[in-house]
Amino acid sequence: MILHGYWRSSAAYRVRIALALKGLDYRQTPHDLRTAAHRAPSFRALNPQALIPALETPDGVLTQSGAIIEWLDEQYPNPPLLPATPFDRAVVRGMAALVACDIHPLNNLRVLDRLHGDFAATPDQIAAWIAHWISEGFAALEQQIARHGGDFTFGNTPGLADCFLLPQLYGANRFGVDVQPFPLIRAIGTRLSGLALVAQAHPDRQPDADRA
Repeated sequence: MILHGYWRSSAAYRVRIALALKGLDYRQTPHDLRTAAHRAPSFRALNPQALIPALETPDGVLTQSGAIIEWLDEQYPNPPLLPATPFDRAVVRGMAALVACDIHPLNNLRVLDRLHGDFAATPDQIAAWIAHWISEGFAALEQQIARHGGDFTFGNTPGLADCFLLPQLYGANRFGVDVQPFPLIRAIGTRLSGLALVAQAHPDRQPDADRA
């Protein structure tokens, strides 16, 4: 499999975590979002939306991180990333969607560029925008974890919701968002980061990461 991504992309980070938890081999093709490499015709031929990530599989190209991760879970069922019962699976998908639909899209690069370019938002205004949406989403997710979590976002084994939580926590730290009000999220982030396989998925460890 070939993962088309970018080292600092939260969505690509999610897929790397899922691949790591599954113990699957793959290679990476990076596309630097800062230089609009993802808009090149060669990548648009793979993903007409020109967004990261895309996964080349033996069956064809998959896009959208949630769909990719669920395909991985169906294609390679052990260890499972979703729980056994329909209700629990719905809970986990809801947690993942909270991040993927209600936090991340409002803070990704193309939205921030529009805020700056079309609405003349200042750096302080953009920082406040980012902090607002992450904090609002994390406040709700913290309550969900209190109801359904354990050592990880749902229960005591890492799964699909963790694939979404850790990259968003990385983004919060990157943008200087105060995460002290979210002790469960912080504890799970520390626990996930301590897993050797998951640690290899960290943005700083990717081949295209910026080097000091």
